[in-house]
Amino acid sequence: MWPRKRLDIGWGDLLYGLWRVAFPPNSARMAARIEKLWPEPERTFACLSVRSGFDLLLGALALPRGSEVLVSAVTIPDMLRILERHGLIPVPVDLDPRQAAPRPEAWTNAVTPNVRAILVAHLFGGRAAMEPILDIARRYRLLVFEDCAQAFAGIGCPGHPQADASLFSFGVIKSNTALGGAVLQVRDREILARMRAAQSAYPRQRRRRYFLRLVKCGLLKALCCRPICGLFVRICRALGGDYDRWVNRAAQGFPGGELFDQIRRRPSAPLLAMLHRRLRRFDARRWERHSAQGRMLFHFFRELENREWCVLCPGAENAPHSYWVFPILFDEPKRLTEDLARHGFDATQGQSLCVVPPPNGRRAPEARSARTMLDKIVFLPFYPELPPCEARRMAVIARACLDRMRFSDKNTFMEAIIHIDDRLFHRAQAFAQASGQSVDAFISQSIEKTLENQSEEAKKGKYCFPRDRGGGVLPGVDLSNSAELLDIMEEGLDVSKRR
Repeated sequence: MWPRKRLDIGWGDLLYGLWRVAFPPNSARMAARIEKLWPEPERTFACLSVRSGFDLLLGALALPRGSEVLVSAVTIPDMLRILERHGLIPVPVDLDPRQAAPRPEAWTNAVTPNVRAILVAHLFGGRAAMEPILDIARRYRLLVFEDCAQAFAGIGCPGHPQADASLFSFGVIKSNTALGGAVLQVRDREILARMRAAQSAYPRQRRRRYFLRLVKCGLLKALCCRPICGLFVRICRALGGDYDRWVNRAAQGFPGGELFDQIRRRPSAPLLAMLHRRLRRFDARRWERHSAQGRMLFHFFRELENREWCVLCPGAENAPHSYWVFPILFDEPKRLTEDLARHGFDATQGQSLCVVPPPNGRRAPEARSARTMLDKIVFLPFYPELPPCEARRMAVIARACLDRMRFSDKNTFMEAIIHIDDRLFHRAQAFAQASGQSVDAFISQSIEKTLENQSEEAKKGKYCFPRDRGGGVLPGVDLSNSAELLDIMEEGLDVSKRR
């Protein structure tokens, strides 16, 4: 079975982490080396996690309690907890499912005199368009924070230079993971200095904690091997265990315990050493190939879109896009995940994201589109190690499941491979796109229509014209007299009686 996610880290990196646990480097020097890797080191800040950095940022800003922050309607629950801890009120701004981000007019409509900032979540590996948001922020004098935890695409793609803060995560399941750690880019140097001072007063994360994380992630990486993954899933299901819950809990960066006690710490020296190694060795070509494969898969699903039946890939058109995960929206997500599991693909609906609820005492609309998106979302197994042929097979299985749902009113459904002349196929593809159909739907409908027409003609039967055995015109019929012929036809008189 292809696992839902593979840890983006090698065995050599894990051994390096263990070595650094035993022989830790100087933490301050290592943090400075991390920051120098980024385009603007003077506004770069390394910390324990995105949660830690966001908490430090809000503490340094000291916004008035009761101020509102506009938030992309889909995020992780801990970001809301941090806002509330600082006395701020998160206000959801509903998403456009196709873009996986709010439309500019949605941000504008949500602005009130009490709003102080905007928190934009770049979801699923893509980057939402920032220019319209920054225009709104300038108009209303708002701060703008970019949550790029899911959208790291290399040091060459940093946050927007006009954003007040951009937050990048290197947690357990993130791209180019260091099994923890985060990098923030903060535009205001005075605010950044306050953040550094506040972090310096924190206790340091224990090396033992990072050692345990290395061991746990080594086990998770072993479970990501296809034979072991399939066996583990079967064992969990045979024993009645909740495989989804176990995997999601194992991948959490801060499981259980009091959140703020865990995030208000300085990163350990081994973690900083690992983060520096991972950033310095980032393989841009590998992720470019993966992004190209993601675009290919997106266009394959796009062929399915039509007026009646649609498969949306939220945010797939955003650029740049690392395709950290590949989500699709499906009316019956459980049915799709079960179909894919039978064919060896461990898809999931995920459990880490949440819909931001409207605040009490404010007339903010409920984020219905965001709720619908999370209810229908399915995350397909998709990572650089998945071969293109397997990605294509997974998409074909999803399409077949879609077609079975579409033709569920039929008595039977059969999958078949047919061979069509290339020129004829391209003509059919062009016609299907022009009419807003998938090629499969167009071919199926054309075949069905042809068979129905043939059945109707067969029911009518053949008409036989009357004829005389002797040949020639029947007696009493003058072909040159059209008026007499018309009278015969209108009266329904049998011409044989006019002999």
